[in-house]
Amino acid sequence: MIAATPRLQRAPKAIFLTSSRRYPLSLPSGQARSYAAPKSSTPPKPRPYEPEKPLVSARPKTPQDATRLANLPKREEAKKGVKAPYIRLAVGVVFIGSIVYSMFTSPLQLTEAPSIADRDSISKRESGVTEKSPMRLRMEALIKEKQSEIVAALQELDPANKFRTDTWSRPAGGGGTSCVQQDGNVFEKAGVNTSIVYGTLPRPAIEKMRVNHKAIDPDVDSLEFFAAGLSLVLHPQNPNAPTVHLNYRYFETMDNDGKCNAWWFGGGTDLTPTYLYDEDAIHFHKSIKDACDKHDRGYYPRFKQWCDKYFYIPHRQESRGIGGIFFDDLDGQEKDQEQLFSFVKDCLSSFLPGYLPIITRRKDMPFGEREKQWQQLRRGRYVEFNLVNDRGTSFGLNTPSARVESILMSLPLTARWMYMHEAEKGSREERILGVLKQPVEWV
Repeated sequence: MIAATPRLQRAPKAIFLTSSRRYPLSLPSGQARSYAAPKSSTPPKPRPYEPEKPLVSARPKTPQDATRLANLPKREEAKKGVKAPYIRLAVGVVFIGSIVYSMFTSPLQLTEAPSIADRDSISKRESGVTEKSPMRLRMEALIKEKQSEIVAALQELDPANKFRTDTWSRPAGGGGTSCVQQDGNVFEKAGVNTSIVYGTLPRPAIEKMRVNHKAIDPDVDSLEFFAAGLSLVLHPQNPNAPTVHLNYRYFETMDNDGKCNAWWFGGGTDLTPTYLYDEDAIHFHKSIKDACDKHDRGYYPRFKQWCDKYFYIPHRQESRGIGGIFFDDLDGQEKDQEQLFSFVKDCLSSFLPGYLPIITRRKDMPFGEREKQWQQLRRGRYVEFNLVNDRGTSFGLNTPSARVESILMSLPLTARWMYMHEAEKGSREERILGVLKQPVEWV
């Protein structure tokens, strides 16, 4: 009898579950199942952490499941990245290449060199103004110093009415400061202005200037220039107090490097009384004569005659006032630059001693309607000269970017014109007219 052969049974498989792998294990018959991972001589490589994806039924069973399913990002959106990456890369390479090509093939663009005004500004800021500085910077410093000194002295005459101070600049370089008082107790209008101008002269202006200044290059179409000046006009309220005018200036032309190739000084001061007081005229003229005599005894008679001629009103056949001094175009043919600069400084310094005693004596004197009317008529003559005959006013108004308010500061606040007015015979008005028609030597 043949014994029954036992049947081989297939060992059951155990499944080891992890979050991402399954390991089938063949178990021998009768061996208990084990859920441990099989041992291996080579440990499994670690995988980066991946969050489990939520399992969602394809068919929502409840409204809450439907809402949750609708809010999940779609698979297509999750897979979205940069659109057309190769096209973008190609366009970027072409764009950058064109920029690089233009950098090497385009002509080199140089930055604009600083202007003469810019270089002067840097020099003043870094080194200040010394005796070794260019004359234009020294003249600028002088007129600013004298402006402050004169305004302070005039302010003491009328402390209640402060000067209005306006500082302005020009696009081409330079600028200025205007100090003006109006409707005060002492002055109806008083102005003390400084002006600094950098600019370019056109050829017609160059040809005109060469008449008096042969150092100017005649073969250029344009020329850089610099001008600096201090201008002052005081119109008192009281008809017994005289109007006074002062102007001292410096002008130079330069090459593109800022080197001066022609220069000159100009200026002067003059008195315009409504009523004549001989002691005032003598004091004013003596003060300015003393300043002139320090440098050249021929200056006062020469410049006094020049003043009488310059401030003459041809259409009225009379002078604007009783004169003072006037000069222009004083350059190296006259004296050297340092000597002329010193002369201008002394003239400026003589102004306050020459005028303050006069205004102090006359500002509080009594007057009536007749005196005020005569003052307004004489101021009408002042306006006529400044607008019709004065070269300085004309130059200022024709300068590009000119500040008109500062230029016309010299005009009185009020004036009067009467048809066929005549002064009475033997009157004080007739006396001043006689002096205006025939200048007098006061000292």
